[in-house]
Amino acid sequence: MNFPHEIFPSLNEKGYDEKFAAFCDHTVLRAYTPSSVVVQFCEEAKKYGAKAVCVNPVHVALVHKELEGSGIGTATVIGFPLGANKPCTKAFETAEAVKDGADEVDMVINIGALREGNYELVLEDIKGVVAAAAGKAKVKVIIETCYLTDAQKKKACELVIEGGADFVKTSTGMGTGGATVHDIELLREVAGNKIMVKASGGVDTRETAYAMIQAGADRLGVSKVPQIVNDDAGMYSASKGNQPPKFD
Repeated sequence: MNFPHEIFPSLNEKGYDEKFAAFCDHTVLRAYTPSSVVVQFCEEAKKYGAKAVCVNPVHVALVHKELEGSGIGTATVIGFPLGANKPCTKAFETAEAVKDGADEVDMVINIGALREGNYELVLEDIKGVVAAAAGKAKVKVIIETCYLTDAQKKKACELVIEGGADFVKTSTGMGTGGATVHDIELLREVAGNKIMVKASGGVDTRETAYAMIQAGADRLGVSKVPQIVNDDAGMYSASKGNQPPKFD
């Protein structure tokens, strides 16, 4: 099996390069996100050819409708951003997301359980979401690397594999840190070709995106697909909409 990071071509030093979009989940998860911004993200995803649009569960049906026939996936988050829900709650949330049209679900593990060595609960969490996805949606498991030691990251990745998920993912983007090259390399080593690796949190430039792919990332969680594709530091409409709203 060729994973995306293994077949990525040479990096163009600057200028438009749509190949990057195929690695990207165009992501908008802020609490204040209105439907109009979600639609803008869908339009940008279609324009540049992103892999998926990732939104909060309340927007799944809208995104599914907006992307219909485009070949771009509808992704959402489960137990986000803390991961501190009961397994049955995450499973129910997953089933509802699939019903609304989600092709991919990004769940947050029970971070506290992992840190205290309660691996049985972490595994129950993952398996419950995988079962609820019922083969209709790929499952990405967010382990929130900023709160873990390297040994804990490795163990988390092993549990993701054992739980039957499709990806291990670094971060929610809401913690104290995001993806690092070190973490991608570490997770890639454990994951091998058994599961894919997603880098998220702080991946907002062409340079960073390329570094993550080179380190072994198969997918990127980003909110600035246009900037990465264009290798441009300018702001775009949906990215502007992803900033805190201003009130008169």
